[in-house]
Amino acid sequence: MKFIVSRETILKPLQLVAGVVERRQTLPVLANVLIALEGEQLSLTGTDLEVEIVGRVTVDQAISEGEITVPAKKFLDICRALPDGSVIEFTLDDQKVTVKSGRSRFTLSSLSANEFPAVEQGSNDINFSCEQKEVKRLIDRTAFAMAQQDVRYYLNGMLWEVRAGALRVVSTDGHRLAMCTRPINIDVAEPVQAILPRKGVIELSRLLNDSEENVELTMGPNHIRATTTEYTFTSKLVDGKFPDYERVLPKGGDKIVLGERAVLKQAFARTAILSNEKYRGVRLLLETGQLTIIANNPEQEEAEDQVAVEYEGDSIEVGFNVSYLQDVTNVLDTDKIKMTLSDSNSSALLEEPENADSVYVVMPMRL
Repeated sequence: MKFIVSRETILKPLQLVAGVVERRQTLPVLANVLIALEGEQLSLTGTDLEVEIVGRVTVDQAISEGEITVPAKKFLDICRALPDGSVIEFTLDDQKVTVKSGRSRFTLSSLSANEFPAVEQGSNDINFSCEQKEVKRLIDRTAFAMAQQDVRYYLNGMLWEVRAGALRVVSTDGHRLAMCTRPINIDVAEPVQAILPRKGVIELSRLLNDSEENVELTMGPNHIRATTTEYTFTSKLVDGKFPDYERVLPKGGDKIVLGERAVLKQAFARTAILSNEKYRGVRLLLETGQLTIIANNPEQEEAEDQVAVEYEGDSIEVGFNVSYLQDVTNVLDTDKIKMTLSDSNSSALLEEPENADSVYVVMPMRL
């Protein structure tokens, strides 16, 4: 196997693929990246048995085909350390890998490609395609609400639900919930659900861009796969049952507040400075035309901020974790934000005032 490729061509896919590879491995081959050449197409594959990414590039010159695995981090470090505009000559001869560029020459250890684990294809998978920016929006709008290391392992991921004519994603950590729904061209008799693990969500988000190029999505009973012209991403699914999120969505809230998103965002940031560092609680006092945000902490310090809002109705006081409110104001991009409440013990529903494809629920705190 022998090929010649420019440093710039191979560096980006190699960085993304090497990002999946774990440093501490049970199997030595999992610390490696699989390099395979077919015709002029070079594919680079990295996996940690949960997530797999394949990057594809066209080489400048393909001399002979073949496949081999080499240490991912070392190969990436070599490519990074070479000067801009370098041309890399990669040679495999009798299980010995040589990487040459200009006056630099490196010999790398290798393991046979046969040892590299492959992800199996399923037969009863659902296939559909949509624009990359649609999937990226779904992830960007909801990923922040995923749990980090919850014992309820099914919360450490994101629910993907394929419905008739729509793709919906939901994430929750038990204290707040984020949901986004986008129309896509798919027809299913009843909703199909899959839970993508946290690491899979992060890696997929890195691969996607805001373009109108299509991404082919495949959802199976055990894995989810996304394919673009440059990459194939595969992730195992979390084996578990996601909570019935529709029951969490507050119904019948009669207190509707409209406020300037940027103004609220700044007010939350200011009051958060003096909130309790552990619990992050703030009190929202709502009166006609005005929202007062109050924070205090164990050192007897207090912050108060008043914001003009569009609201008519009874006054109400309710406590929330200010970080959760900040997360929602950070992720929305409209001028105004709509907040629906029913009483001081019920969750708040936050969304954009019109044509909202995203909905956020924040549970109240007792302060």
